[in-house]
Amino acid sequence: MNITRHAENPIVVPGLYDWRLATVFNPAVIKDNGKYYMIERTAGSLTPCKNYLGLLESTDGVHFTHVVDKPVLTPDELGFPYGSVQDPRMVKIDDTYYMTIALRPCAMNYYPTGTGIPERSIPTYPDGWGEEEGHWLTRSMLLSSKDLIHWDYVSTTTPLEINDRNNILFPEKINGKYALLRRPEEYIGDEYGTEQAAIWISYSDDLKTWDEPVLLAKAEQEWETKKIGSSTPPIRTEQGWLLFYHGVDQDTVYRLGAMLLDLEDPTIILARTENYVMEPETYYEKFGYQIPNVIFPTGCVLDEGILNIYYGVTDTAIALASVPLADMLEHLLAPGNRK
Repeated sequence: MNITRHAENPIVVPGLYDWRLATVFNPAVIKDNGKYYMIERTAGSLTPCKNYLGLLESTDGVHFTHVVDKPVLTPDELGFPYGSVQDPRMVKIDDTYYMTIALRPCAMNYYPTGTGIPERSIPTYPDGWGEEEGHWLTRSMLLSSKDLIHWDYVSTTTPLEINDRNNILFPEKINGKYALLRRPEEYIGDEYGTEQAAIWISYSDDLKTWDEPVLLAKAEQEWETKKIGSSTPPIRTEQGWLLFYHGVDQDTVYRLGAMLLDLEDPTIILARTENYVMEPETYYEKFGYQIPNVIFPTGCVLDEGILNIYYGVTDTAIALASVPLADMLEHLLAPGNRK
Protein backbone atom coordinates (compact mmCIF):
# COMPACT_ATOMS: atom_id res chain seq x y z
CA MET A 1 0.00 0.00 0.00
CA ASN A 2 1.58 3.27 -1.12
CA ILE A 3 0.80 5.95 1.45
CA THR A 4 2.77 9.15 0.80
CA ARG A 5 4.29 11.15 3.64
CA HIS A 6 4.29 14.90 3.22
CA ALA A 7 7.66 16.41 2.31
CA GLU A 8 7.37 19.01 5.10
CA ASN A 9 6.79 16.51 7.91
CA PRO A 10 6.45 16.96 10.77
CA ILE A 11 3.98 19.72 9.91
CA VAL A 12 3.17 20.83 13.50
CA VAL A 13 5.86 20.97 16.20
CA PRO A 14 6.12 22.18 19.82
CA GLY A 15 6.86 25.75 20.82
CA LEU A 16 5.34 29.25 20.69
CA TYR A 17 3.19 29.12 23.86
CA ASP A 18 4.04 27.94 27.35
CA TRP A 19 1.26 25.30 27.27
CA ARG A 20 2.79 23.56 24.20
CA LEU A 21 6.53 23.94 24.73
CA ALA A 22 7.26 20.26 25.41
CA THR A 23 5.16 18.39 22.87
CA VAL A 24 2.24 18.40 20.41
CA PHE A 25 0.69 15.23 19.00
CA ASN A 26 -2.39 13.07 18.25
CA PRO A 27 -4.69 15.71 16.69
CA ALA A 28 -8.33 15.77 15.71
CA VAL A 29 -8.81 17.30 12.24
CA ILE A 30 -11.88 18.30 10.27
CA LYS A 31 -12.51 20.31 7.10
CA ASP A 32 -15.43 22.72 7.21
CA ASN A 33 -16.38 25.81 5.21
CA GLY A 34 -13.25 25.50 3.10
CA LYS A 35 -10.80 25.36 6.00
CA TYR A 36 -9.00 22.64 7.89
CA TYR A 37 -9.32 22.81 11.67
CA MET A 38 -7.01 20.93 13.99
CA ILE A 39 -7.37 20.27 17.71
CA GLU A 40 -3.88 19.43 18.97
CA ARG A 41 -2.90 17.60 22.16
CA THR A 42 -0.11 19.52 23.89
CA ALA A 43 2.05 19.70 27.00
CA GLY A 44 4.08 22.57 28.34
CA SER A 45 6.22 20.41 30.61
CA LEU A 46 7.14 16.78 31.16
CA THR A 47 7.11 17.09 34.97
CA PRO A 48 4.20 16.77 35.25
CA CYS A 49 3.06 16.07 31.69
CA LYS A 50 -0.26 17.89 31.94
CA ASN A 51 -2.01 17.92 28.56
CA TYR A 52 -4.16 20.61 26.97
CA LEU A 53 -6.02 20.98 23.67
CA GLY A 54 -5.29 23.84 21.28
CA LEU A 55 -7.03 24.96 18.07
CA LEU A 56 -5.32 25.64 14.74
CA GLU A 57 -6.58 26.36 11.21
CA SER A 58 -5.25 26.01 7.68
CA THR A 59 -6.34 26.75 4.14
CA ASP A 60 -4.23 23.98 2.57
CA GLY A 61 -4.23 21.28 5.25
CA VAL A 62 -0.46 21.54 5.69
CA HIS A 63 0.44 24.95 7.11
CA PHE A 64 -1.45 25.54 10.36
CA THR A 65 -1.67 28.63 12.59
CA HIS A 66 -3.38 29.04 15.94
CA VAL A 67 -6.89 30.45 16.06
CA VAL A 68 -6.46 31.51 19.69
CA ASP A 69 -3.34 31.72 21.85
CA LYS A 70 -4.89 29.82 24.77
CA PRO A 71 -6.00 26.19 25.01
CA VAL A 72 -9.61 25.61 24.01
CA LEU A 73 -9.89 22.85 26.60
CA THR A 74 -8.00 22.20 29.83
CA PRO A 75 -8.41 19.50 32.48
CA ASP A 76 -9.15 22.27 34.99
CA GLU A 77 -12.35 23.15 33.11
CA LEU A 78 -13.53 19.56 33.54
CA GLY A 79 -12.85 19.59 37.28
CA PHE A 80 -9.41 17.95 37.26
CA PRO A 81 -6.78 20.62 38.08
CA TYR A 82 -3.93 18.08 38.04
CA GLY A 83 -5.27 16.01 35.17
CA SER A 84 -4.61 15.57 31.49
CA VAL A 85 -6.90 15.77 28.43
CA GLN A 86 -5.72 13.57 25.59
CA ASP A 87 -6.21 12.22 22.06
CA PRO A 88 -9.19 14.17 20.67
CA ARG A 89 -11.27 12.87 17.77
CA MET A 90 -13.82 15.11 16.11
CA VAL A 91 -16.86 14.89 13.83
CA LYS A 92 -19.61 17.30 12.79
CA ILE A 93 -23.25 16.24 12.88
CA ASP A 94 -25.71 18.81 11.53
CA ASP A 95 -24.49 22.17 12.88
CA THR A 96 -22.64 20.82 15.93
CA TYR A 97 -19.06 19.66 16.39
CA TYR A 98 -18.59 16.66 18.66
CA MET A 99 -15.28 15.74 20.21
CA THR A 100 -14.34 12.65 22.17
CA ILE A 101 -11.38 12.87 24.54
CA ALA A 102 -9.52 10.67 26.95
CA LEU A 103 -9.08 12.16 30.41
CA ARG A 104 -6.75 11.08 33.20
CA PRO A 105 -7.53 12.74 36.55
CA CYS A 106 -3.81 13.04 37.38
CA ALA A 107 -0.78 13.60 35.15
CA MET A 108 2.50 11.71 35.48
CA ASN A 109 6.12 12.86 35.35
CA TYR A 110 8.23 11.77 32.38
CA TYR A 111 12.03 11.81 32.34
CA PRO A 112 13.80 11.29 28.99
CA THR A 113 16.58 8.72 29.31
CA GLY A 114 18.29 8.89 25.93
CA THR A 115 17.10 5.36 25.13
CA GLY A 116 13.79 6.44 23.61
CA ILE A 117 11.63 5.22 26.49
CA PRO A 118 11.29 7.65 29.41
CA GLU A 119 11.21 6.84 33.07
CA ARG A 120 7.97 7.73 34.86
CA SER A 121 7.09 8.77 38.36
CA ILE A 122 3.96 9.86 40.17
CA PRO A 123 3.98 13.50 41.30
CA THR A 124 2.91 14.51 44.78
CA TYR A 125 -0.34 16.44 44.52
CA PRO A 126 -2.23 18.29 47.30
CA ASP A 127 -5.68 17.55 48.69
CA GLY A 128 -5.49 13.79 48.19
CA TRP A 129 -5.15 13.90 44.41
CA GLY A 130 -3.23 10.93 43.07
CA GLU A 131 -3.82 8.78 46.15
CA GLU A 132 -6.69 6.73 44.72
CA GLU A 133 -6.32 4.08 42.03
CA GLY A 134 -9.03 5.76 39.98
CA HIS A 135 -6.93 8.91 39.70
CA TRP A 136 -4.64 7.02 37.29
CA LEU A 137 -7.31 5.39 35.17
CA THR A 138 -8.24 6.92 31.81
CA ARG A 139 -11.92 7.63 31.20
CA SER A 140 -13.43 9.05 28.04
CA MET A 141 -15.81 11.96 27.53
CA LEU A 142 -17.92 13.50 24.79
CA LEU A 143 -18.12 17.29 24.33
CA SER A 144 -19.92 19.55 21.88
CA SER A 145 -19.31 22.97 20.35
CA LYS A 146 -20.74 25.38 17.81
CA ASP A 147 -17.48 27.29 17.18
CA LEU A 148 -14.62 24.86 18.06
CA ILE A 149 -13.47 27.25 20.80
CA HIS A 150 -16.11 26.86 23.52
CA TRP A 151 -16.83 23.24 24.48
CA ASP A 152 -19.69 21.89 26.55
CA TYR A 153 -19.73 18.60 28.41
CA VAL A 154 -22.20 16.06 26.98
CA SER A 155 -21.45 12.76 28.71
CA THR A 156 -18.88 10.43 30.17
CA THR A 157 -18.94 7.59 27.69
CA THR A 158 -17.12 4.94 29.73
CA PRO A 159 -17.26 3.48 33.26
CA LEU A 160 -15.05 5.25 35.77
CA GLU A 161 -13.52 2.06 37.17
CA ILE A 162 -11.73 0.95 33.98
CA ASN A 163 -9.30 2.35 31.42
CA ASP A 164 -11.21 3.09 28.24
CA ARG A 165 -9.57 5.06 25.43
CA ASN A 166 -9.93 5.57 21.68
CA ASN A 167 -13.59 6.51 21.93
CA ILE A 168 -14.68 7.73 18.49
CA LEU A 169 -18.13 8.88 17.39
CA PHE A 170 -19.44 7.93 13.95
CA PRO A 171 -20.16 11.09 11.89
CA GLU A 172 -23.86 10.26 11.47
CA LYS A 173 -26.58 8.19 13.09
CA ILE A 174 -26.93 4.55 12.09
CA ASN A 175 -30.51 3.23 12.08
CA GLY A 176 -31.55 6.18 14.22
CA LYS A 177 -28.85 5.73 16.86
CA TYR A 178 -25.52 7.32 17.58
CA ALA A 179 -22.62 4.87 17.39
CA LEU A 180 -19.39 5.03 19.37
CA LEU A 181 -16.18 3.01 19.06
CA ARG A 182 -14.32 2.18 22.29
CA ARG A 183 -11.29 0.32 23.64
CA PRO A 184 -11.93 -0.91 27.24
CA GLU A 185 -8.57 -2.27 28.34
CA GLU A 186 -9.92 -4.44 31.15
CA TYR A 187 -12.42 -6.22 28.89
CA ILE A 188 -10.18 -9.22 28.25
CA GLY A 189 -10.45 -12.93 29.01
CA ASP A 190 -12.85 -15.73 28.13
CA GLU A 191 -15.93 -13.85 29.30
CA TYR A 192 -15.15 -10.99 26.88
CA GLY A 193 -14.06 -13.10 23.93
CA THR A 194 -10.64 -11.50 23.52
CA GLU A 195 -7.23 -11.93 25.15
CA GLN A 196 -6.00 -8.44 24.25
CA ALA A 197 -7.51 -4.97 24.40
CA ALA A 198 -9.82 -4.75 21.38
CA ILE A 199 -12.27 -2.51 19.50
CA TRP A 200 -15.84 -2.41 20.81
CA ILE A 201 -18.96 -0.47 19.76
CA SER A 202 -21.76 1.14 21.78
CA TYR A 203 -25.02 2.82 20.76
CA SER A 204 -27.06 5.68 22.21
CA ASP A 205 -30.36 7.44 21.53
CA ASP A 206 -29.30 10.75 23.08
CA LEU A 207 -25.46 10.83 23.34
CA LYS A 208 -25.76 10.70 27.12
CA THR A 209 -26.68 7.13 27.98
CA TRP A 210 -24.71 4.43 26.20
CA ASP A 211 -25.58 0.76 25.76
CA GLU A 212 -23.22 -1.96 26.91
CA PRO A 213 -20.51 -2.32 24.26
CA VAL A 214 -20.34 -5.18 21.78
CA LEU A 215 -17.02 -6.65 20.65
CA LEU A 216 -16.28 -5.49 17.11
CA ALA A 217 -12.71 -6.54 16.31
CA LYS A 218 -9.81 -8.17 18.14
CA ALA A 219 -6.17 -8.76 17.33
CA GLU A 220 -5.51 -11.29 14.58
CA GLN A 221 -1.98 -10.71 13.25
CA GLU A 222 1.47 -10.65 14.82
CA TRP A 223 1.82 -6.89 14.29
CA GLU A 224 -1.23 -6.28 16.54
CA THR A 225 -0.79 -8.94 19.21
CA LYS A 226 -0.47 -6.54 22.17
CA LYS A 227 -3.62 -4.50 21.48
CA ILE A 228 -5.61 -2.73 18.79
CA GLY A 229 -7.71 0.42 18.86
CA SER A 230 -9.68 2.68 16.53
CA SER A 231 -7.60 5.51 15.11
CA THR A 232 -9.66 8.00 13.07
CA PRO A 233 -13.40 8.68 12.77
CA PRO A 234 -15.01 6.32 10.24
CA ILE A 235 -15.49 7.68 6.72
CA ARG A 236 -18.60 6.73 4.73
CA THR A 237 -17.88 5.24 1.32
CA GLU A 238 -20.13 3.44 -1.16
CA GLN A 239 -18.52 0.16 -0.11
CA GLY A 240 -18.87 0.70 3.66
CA TRP A 241 -17.44 2.60 6.61
CA LEU A 242 -13.67 3.00 6.21
CA LEU A 243 -12.02 2.68 9.61
CA PHE A 244 -8.31 3.11 10.24
CA TYR A 245 -7.06 1.37 13.36
CA HIS A 246 -3.72 0.99 15.13
CA GLY A 247 -2.08 -2.27 16.10
CA VAL A 248 0.65 -2.63 18.71
CA ASP A 249 3.03 -5.59 18.76
CA GLN A 250 4.97 -7.10 21.66
CA ASP A 251 7.85 -4.67 21.07
CA THR A 252 5.42 -1.72 21.38
CA VAL A 253 5.70 -0.72 17.73
CA TYR A 254 2.57 1.11 16.54
CA ARG A 255 1.38 0.38 12.99
CA LEU A 256 -1.71 1.24 10.97
CA GLY A 257 -4.36 -1.07 9.55
CA ALA A 258 -7.75 -0.53 7.93
CA MET A 259 -11.21 -2.10 8.00
CA LEU A 260 -14.39 -1.76 6.00
CA LEU A 261 -17.58 -1.97 8.06
CA ASP A 262 -21.13 -2.52 6.85
CA LEU A 263 -23.01 0.78 6.49
CA GLU A 264 -26.19 -0.44 8.20
CA ASP A 265 -24.56 -2.76 10.75
CA PRO A 266 -20.98 -1.73 11.53
CA THR A 267 -20.47 -4.82 13.69
CA ILE A 268 -20.13 -6.64 10.35
CA ILE A 269 -16.54 -6.42 9.06
CA LEU A 270 -16.59 -6.62 5.26
CA ALA A 271 -12.82 -6.39 4.82
CA ARG A 272 -9.71 -5.99 6.95
CA THR A 273 -6.09 -5.59 5.99
CA GLU A 274 -4.10 -8.68 6.83
CA ASN A 275 -0.87 -6.70 6.76
CA TYR A 276 -0.43 -3.17 8.05
CA VAL A 277 -0.68 -0.32 5.56
CA MET A 278 1.82 1.94 7.32
CA GLU A 279 4.58 1.56 9.92
CA PRO A 280 7.28 3.79 11.45
CA GLU A 281 9.97 4.42 8.85
CA THR A 282 11.31 7.98 9.09
CA TYR A 283 13.44 9.44 11.88
CA TYR A 284 10.52 11.47 13.27
CA GLU A 285 8.43 8.28 13.49
CA LYS A 286 11.19 6.30 15.19
CA PHE A 287 12.73 8.77 17.64
CA GLY A 288 11.13 11.29 20.00
CA TYR A 289 10.93 12.40 23.60
CA GLN A 290 8.73 9.53 24.70
CA ILE A 291 7.84 6.20 23.06
CA PRO A 292 9.86 5.33 19.92
CA ASN A 293 8.43 3.70 16.79
CA VAL A 294 4.97 5.25 17.03
CA ILE A 295 2.64 6.43 14.29
CA PHE A 296 -0.74 7.25 15.82
CA PRO A 297 -3.37 8.64 13.40
CA THR A 298 -6.27 10.44 15.07
CA GLY A 299 -7.57 12.58 12.20
CA CYS A 300 -8.45 11.84 8.58
CA VAL A 301 -10.01 14.22 6.05
CA LEU A 302 -11.36 13.06 2.69
CA ASP A 303 -10.73 15.93 0.28
CA GLU A 304 -11.38 15.60 -3.47
CA GLY A 305 -10.82 11.86 -3.40
CA ILE A 306 -7.67 12.01 -1.27
CA LEU A 307 -7.45 10.70 2.30
CA ASN A 308 -5.32 13.10 4.33
CA ILE A 309 -4.19 11.23 7.43
CA TYR A 310 -2.96 13.27 10.41
CA TYR A 311 -0.95 11.38 12.97
CA GLY A 312 1.14 11.81 16.08
CA VAL A 313 4.76 10.68 15.87
CA THR A 314 6.56 9.36 18.98
CA ASP A 315 4.34 11.57 21.19
CA THR A 316 6.45 14.50 19.98
CA ALA A 317 5.02 16.14 16.84
CA ILE A 318 2.30 15.89 14.16
CA ALA A 319 2.76 14.55 10.64
CA LEU A 320 0.66 14.15 7.50
CA ALA A 321 0.35 11.32 4.98
CA SER A 322 -2.05 10.88 2.06
CA VAL A 323 -3.45 8.18 -0.20
CA PRO A 324 -6.24 8.18 -2.82
CA LEU A 325 -9.47 6.76 -1.42
CA ALA A 326 -9.85 4.59 -4.52
CA ASP A 327 -6.44 2.99 -3.91
CA MET A 328 -7.22 2.29 -0.27
CA LEU A 329 -10.57 0.69 -1.12
CA GLU A 330 -9.03 -1.37 -3.92
CA HIS A 331 -6.41 -2.64 -1.47
CA LEU A 332 -8.99 -3.38 1.20
CA LEU A 333 -11.26 -5.24 -1.21
CA ALA A 334 -8.48 -7.43 -2.59
CA PRO A 335 -9.24 -11.17 -2.17
CA GLY A 336 -6.83 -11.63 0.75
CA ASN A 337 -8.52 -8.92 2.80
CA ARG A 338 -12.20 -9.67 2.19
CA LYS A 339 -14.06 -11.35 5.02
